[in-house]
Amino acid sequence: MLLPADWQAKLRLRLAFPLTSVQLCLLAIVAGLLAALIILLFRLTIIGIQSFFLERTDDFSGIAEGYRWTLPFIAAGLISIMAMLVGLSHYRMGISYVIHRIKTRYGVMPFWNTFNQFFGGIIALSSGFSVGREGPSVHLGAFGAGLLGQYLHLPYNSIRILAGCGIAAAISASFNTPLAAVIFVMEVVLREYRIHVFVPVMLASVVGALLTRGVFGMGNDLAALKIISISGWHLPYLVLCGIAIGAGAYVFNQSIWRILKWFQKWHLALKLLLAASITAAIGHVVPQAMGAETGAIFYAVTASNEFWLLLTILLAKFVLTVVAVGLAVPGGVVGPIFGIGIVAGTLLAFLPVVVSGEASLSGTYATLGMAGFMAATLHAPLAALVAVMELSYNPDIIVPAMLVITCAYVTTVQLFKNKSIFVLQLELQQLPYKLAPADDVLQKVGVLAMLDKEYLLLSASEEDKIDTLLADKPAHQLLLQKTDDPEQPFLLIDYDLEASMTGQATLLRQPLQGLSHQATMAEVHTLLDEQKAGVVYIYDPQQPEQVLGLIRWEQVRALLTKQNNLI
Repeated sequence: MLLPADWQAKLRLRLAFPLTSVQLCLLAIVAGLLAALIILLFRLTIIGIQSFFLERTDDFSGIAEGYRWTLPFIAAGLISIMAMLVGLSHYRMGISYVIHRIKTRYGVMPFWNTFNQFFGGIIALSSGFSVGREGPSVHLGAFGAGLLGQYLHLPYNSIRILAGCGIAAAISASFNTPLAAVIFVMEVVLREYRIHVFVPVMLASVVGALLTRGVFGMGNDLAALKIISISGWHLPYLVLCGIAIGAGAYVFNQSIWRILKWFQKWHLALKLLLAASITAAIGHVVPQAMGAETGAIFYAVTASNEFWLLLTILLAKFVLTVVAVGLAVPGGVVGPIFGIGIVAGTLLAFLPVVVSGEASLSGTYATLGMAGFMAATLHAPLAALVAVMELSYNPDIIVPAMLVITCAYVTTVQLFKNKSIFVLQLELQQLPYKLAPADDVLQKVGVLAMLDKEYLLLSASEEDKIDTLLADKPAHQLLLQKTDDPEQPFLLIDYDLEASMTGQATLLRQPLQGLSHQATMAEVHTLLDEQKAGVVYIYDPQQPEQVLGLIRWEQVRALLTKQNNLI
C-alpha cells in the first residue's frame, strides 16, 4: 500500500462522509493524472497509426482507394477476433455503459470491457469509422480513476466521485475543454450538482487540460473556424435554425435506436462486417465523411462556399455515424455529432451569406450548428454552451448559441419527444440507470461514517458470560463469534421479547450479515429493508475475522429523514 495502515483508516473514514475535503481533492488530482495519461496514450497511438497512411490526421480523402476500401474490413476483423477471444460478454462499452456502472456499481469498470474499449477504440478510430474518441475516453478515464480507489480500498461513495474525476480529466485531455468536461460529467454522467463532487471533478479536469496542452499545445478542433459578431437581424433566422437542428437531432437519435433494435440479435462479427461494408462503400464515394469530426471540420472551413459538397458530406457523415454507432463499432458519438453539427451550421449560413454578402459568417454558423446539435442529441444544453465558449474563445458567440441551443432542445424534447441518445441505448440494452430516491441518498454515505461501536464481542469459549453481560451492559449489543461457520461467523445475542412476555428469559442467536467497509448505506438498506429492522456488521476484507462496527436499521431511517442535510 502507498500509506501506513493508520493513515489508510483515517483516509477511508474521512471519505465516507459526503463532504468536501483536502484528501478527496488530492486523490482527484492523482486520479485525473492517471486518466489523462491513459487518454494521451490512446490519442498518440491513433495518431501514430494514422501517420503511416494519412498525410493529415483523420483525413481519409488523400489515400489510395484500395487502402480506403480495405481499412474498415481489416478493422472489423481485428475487433471481432479480439472481442471473441476476450469474450463477447465483455463487449459493453461507451458512455451509456459508464452511466450504468456509475449508478449501479459506483463507477467501477471491469478490466476486460476496458481492454476491448482501449484497443477496439484505437482500431476503429484509426481505420475511418465515423465514431468519436470521447466514448473510449470516458470509459478509460472512469477505469483509471476507479483503479486508484480500488487499490486503496476506499469507500464506494468516494470511488464514484473519483470515477467522475477520471471522466472529466479524460474529456479535458481529449478535447482541451476543461470546463465543458466538468459540466458534461455533472449534467450527463453523474446527473447531479453537489459541491463536494464539483470541486474534485474540477481539479481533475484541470490536470487533464494541463497535460494535453503540454503535449498538443493550446489549440483545439475548432481553432480554424473564424467566428465574428452577428447583428440582431440574424436572431429570428437562428430560431428557425434551432428548430431545424432539433428536428434533425430527433431523426439522428431515432435512426441509431432503430439500427440498434433491428440488429440487436445479430452476432457481433456480422454487425461489424455490415458496418465495414457500408463505411467502405460510402467512403469510396465521399471519403471526406470518414473518421471522427476532424475531417468534416476541415472541409467546413476550406470548402465553406461549396454547397453541394458540404450537403453530400453531411448526408454521408450522418449515415456513417448512425451505422457505426448502431452496429456496435467501439467508439463514441459526440465527435461525429460535432462534425455533423458544424457541417449543418455551415450549410445554414448560405442564406444569410446571400442576403448580407458576408462570406465570413460560415464559421459562426458552423459553431452554432455544433452547439444546437450537441444539446439536442445528448440532452446536455449547458455542456454544449460551455463547449462552444471554450472551443471558440469568443464571448460574442454566447447569446446566439443560447438562442440556438434553447430552440433546438425545446423542439426535440417537446415537439418530438426525443430522448437522449445515451438513454435510448440504456433502455434498449435494459441497463438500469436510475436509482430509487432512498438509494440516491444513501449511496453518498459510506458505512464507516455511521459505525456504531457500542457492542461486546465474545469468543465461543466465553458463551457462559452472556447472561451476566446482558444484565450489566444492556445498552451494548452482544456478538458471539463462531468458529464452525465461515460464511456467518457472528451471532447477534438478544432476549426473545415474545417469550419474555410469558415470563421466560429465552435468548435468541441470530446470524449477522456482514458488509465490507467499502460499502455505502445503500447496501445496508438493501439488506434490512424487508424487515425494517435489524443489524449488520462491518468488516475489513483483509481481516474478515475482525468487526469494525455495527450499523442498525434505525441509523438508515434517521439518515433518510435527514436527507436534506446531505445537499
